[in-house]
Amino acid sequence: MIAAIKQAGSNTRGLLAYLYGPGRHDEHLDPHIVAGFAMLGMPDPGRDENATLTELARYLDEPVRLRNGEFGKPVTEHVWHCPVRTAPEDRYLSDAEWAEIAQRIVQAAGIAPAGDDLGCRWIAVRLADDHIHILATTVREDGRRPKLHGSGVRVGDECRAIEKDYGLRQLKKGDGTGNRRPTQAEMHKAERLGWDQPSAEWLQDRIRAAIPHVTGAEEFVAYLEASGVEVQIRRGPSGDLLGYAAGRPGDVNEASEQIYHPGSKISPDLSLPKIKARLESGQPEEHPTARRNHPSTPWHHATDALDTLHTDLAHDTHAQAHITALGELLEATTQTAPAHLRDELHAASKAFTRAQRSQIRAEDRAAHALRSAARDIVHTATGPDGSALAALVAALVWATIVARRWHEAKNHAHQADAARQAVQHLQTAADLALAPTLAELTARPPRDQARRVLASDVRAAVPDHAERILTDPAWPALATVPADAEARGHQPHQLLKEAAAQRELTTARQPARVLITRIQHTGRNPAPNRRAEAARRRSTLAASVRVRQTHDGQFPSAATTPTEQQRRQRR
Repeated sequence: MIAAIKQAGSNTRGLLAYLYGPGRHDEHLDPHIVAGFAMLGMPDPGRDENATLTELARYLDEPVRLRNGEFGKPVTEHVWHCPVRTAPEDRYLSDAEWAEIAQRIVQAAGIAPAGDDLGCRWIAVRLADDHIHILATTVREDGRRPKLHGSGVRVGDECRAIEKDYGLRQLKKGDGTGNRRPTQAEMHKAERLGWDQPSAEWLQDRIRAAIPHVTGAEEFVAYLEASGVEVQIRRGPSGDLLGYAAGRPGDVNEASEQIYHPGSKISPDLSLPKIKARLESGQPEEHPTARRNHPSTPWHHATDALDTLHTDLAHDTHAQAHITALGELLEATTQTAPAHLRDELHAASKAFTRAQRSQIRAEDRAAHALRSAARDIVHTATGPDGSALAALVAALVWATIVARRWHEAKNHAHQADAARQAVQHLQTAADLALAPTLAELTARPPRDQARRVLASDVRAAVPDHAERILTDPAWPALATVPADAEARGHQPHQLLKEAAAQRELTTARQPARVLITRIQHTGRNPAPNRRAEAARRRSTLAASVRVRQTHDGQFPSAATTPTEQQRRQRR
């Protein structure tokens, strides 16, 4: 059950005209009063053909007029409006049940406290089977104003209790970190203009997309403007950037003036101070292109950073920082992934935004590695190869599962549910990302003898999951991966153990696929050769000694070792 308290108004008669009218989409089927301040003598235009909206409005506004006549300063914004709706799968409630629910809600809000005969005047109008609208005028019978501070939280708590008492769908309790829902006016405006999203949602997507690309507040504002967002900034006397508001092109008011939304109103974590803290914590020590000669790609660096996530959740402030940065990495991956993955990755990123914030204050600098990985990815001109992409998406699946478990342990119901939705989309993306690699591996299976040896290694390395792995449809492809790694000097048994340790396999839908991505990631480079490394060090040492002696004016013969040369000098 959702009770959405609207912004206070000042026109009782106008709101009644809407409630008793057909509605914007003819959804007001049978408007009539089911409960109110004093049912006796209350006019109901929905049931009494002689009753008028003006008469009902005058009845509800009577305490307001009395107070305005007694005191010099008139009361404004006195109309309290709260639609209450059940879930689509809930049973239809009777008028009597809706009357009881309305009474409980106005009591919880402070409109009409229990046992208080001098509360505000109110009515509950049932418009259809699944919802009512509660209208109240916020001047009590004794002329005082009701105490409505925190009424939204109290009404939400009462709705959770009503759901249990009436056997309705039980929603999760809010924690004050959710986004503001778009108003009906905003949704109708978007529909009228042919927009897929209301302005605030459209702006949120663009702001989140900008964060991985920038390293400071000024750069952030410039990036938004370059991406087509209207930006209004506020500066202090020193010229420092203090705040910003964003607007969608074409979203104007009746005077054709651009409408701006403060960042904190678009989403609680998109205020300028919070964005600045995240940007400062993720500034790289060097520009990503300076590392282009590194044997590992930014995609590999991101996977390595995700591998440590489950060990970084012991401290709550660090955990929240890593989960927030995980959302930024997911956004960066979405922007640079191949086209056939972007729909699922975008859906995962959008769902995960709710999991990125909680009441726990994040220690942003703890997540430097993840944020640096996100910066590197969006600044990389070339995309990843198939195995690197599959490994990263698989790592994102596991990291999101870890984030969901942390939120569940902290009783963050909304965040855990958002992470669960993101996992579903990421699993689909992981399957799509791995498909080409599976086809290539399956096309060149190892010999039967090698496969039997690898099966024995699986049973020894991961005995609890061996049968699931060996019967997994991806087993033929997995059998090829350790063989490839062995050709690069790795020990298959050791790689299997390391891969299983990185990600527990109990919750894995397809454990063979998980091992494929893990082994390809950890075994992508040739294994170190101790003898070759020792020879390289000896060669490097000898070369450095010869160079030093040359600078000293000594030119030893090729047959003379540095040790012999030193002995001759001592003689």
